[in-house]
Amino acid sequence: MRIVIAEDAVLLREGLRRLLAEAGHEVVATVGEGLALIAAVDRHRPDLAIVDVRMPPTYTDEGLRAAIASRQRHPGIRVLVLSQYVEEHYAAELLAGDAEGVGYLLKDRVADVGDFLDTVARVGSGGMAIDPEVVTQLLGRRRRQDPLARLTAREREVLALMAEGHNNAAIAGHLVVTDGAVEKHISNVFAKLGLVDGDSHNRRVLAVLAYLRAGT
Repeated sequence: MRIVIAEDAVLLREGLRRLLAEAGHEVVATVGEGLALIAAVDRHRPDLAIVDVRMPPTYTDEGLRAAIASRQRHPGIRVLVLSQYVEEHYAAELLAGDAEGVGYLLKDRVADVGDFLDTVARVGSGGMAIDPEVVTQLLGRRRRQDPLARLTAREREVLALMAEGHNNAAIAGHLVVTDGAVEKHISNVFAKLGLVDGDSHNRRVLAVLAYLRAGT
């Protein structure tokens, strides 16, 4: 893939560049602030942008804003956001639009090279990847008018694994059940959330979005 990296910490930025290059990807640009990311995406039209949430000058949400702007200008671009901490509001905001090809990962996960590269590949191919810690915190929050209230404990567990980006086979392996059982649970989730028959992938994305929004 052709990748742009937006990260203000020079050592991490260079480490990511080398890691991705060694994995066979082409890093077409590295930048250290949000406006530079938008310019780099306009110029290089990469397949994927890896973006830090907090960047200069205020270190609040410049990276996220630039990522959202880049997706609006170039809808085909995939975005993998890196964050030092779980920032639920930013995760929900990133996913509020088209959630295909979007990832939200804690920086600690970069230390596991294999998992990080798997996430890059998943998001780059149009999938979704949400850090398990983000999912856990969203699930643990008390919420009113919970749209997921009708789901069983196992259906919530399946939906949580879907939110982390796992496919049906991986979910079955994690829960030690059959693929058929996972398909049944997912069908029940779709039905209880009112997601009518249609494109299975789109319903999967909509189910994950409902799950994440329930925690905000």
